[in-house]
Amino acid sequence: MKDVALVVVDMLYDFIDGSMACANAENAVRETVKYIEEKGAAAQDGDDVITAAFPTLFVCDHHPADHSSFKEQGGPWPAHCVQGTRGAEIHDDLKPYVEEALTFYKGYRKETEQYSGFEGINDAGQSLYEVLDIMDIHNVYVCGIATEYCVKNTCMDLLKAGFNVYLIKDAIGYVAHEGHVEALAEMEKSGIRLV
Repeated sequence: MKDVALVVVDMLYDFIDGSMACANAENAVRETVKYIEEKGAAAQDGDDVITAAFPTLFVCDHHPADHSSFKEQGGPWPAHCVQGTRGAEIHDDLKPYVEEALTFYKGYRKETEQYSGFEGINDAGQSLYEVLDIMDIHNVYVCGIATEYCVKNTCMDLLKAGFNVYLIKDAIGYVAHEGHVEALAEMEKSGIRLV
């Protein structure tokens, strides 16, 4: 599994139980943890992590308080994932799998909306694409919130960049069921595999 990675999109509290709580979000977190544990993201001997079967990369909305996408600024969304708030934090159940170098932030400029994790950068200034390329990843499994927006945009950009993309359909949250179903169909039609 050396050319495989998991990308977890926006499993942040504001999308789980906060200002933009999405359907199936809590279940998506549980399914993601289950996937990581079952697929062996960390083979353990007692408290010592021996080896990682595949890297897990996290994409996070990371907005300033006056972000242009917020209703208060004339945008379409309620304020969410504001830097330094609980709403912008990765769910506690996933925190054991978070590595700083493999965490990518998007939407951090107040004038720019970014739905794709492909646009996110880590603290070292590297993009998601750059890090996947450095690690020689070809197969990317994706889960996260929300199907119709950040999950779809991230998957489509990964596909366009030449990766084999697999969407873990039980591990995604969504804004509306109809939009979720439409987005899944669109992604499948474009060549993204639902698993």
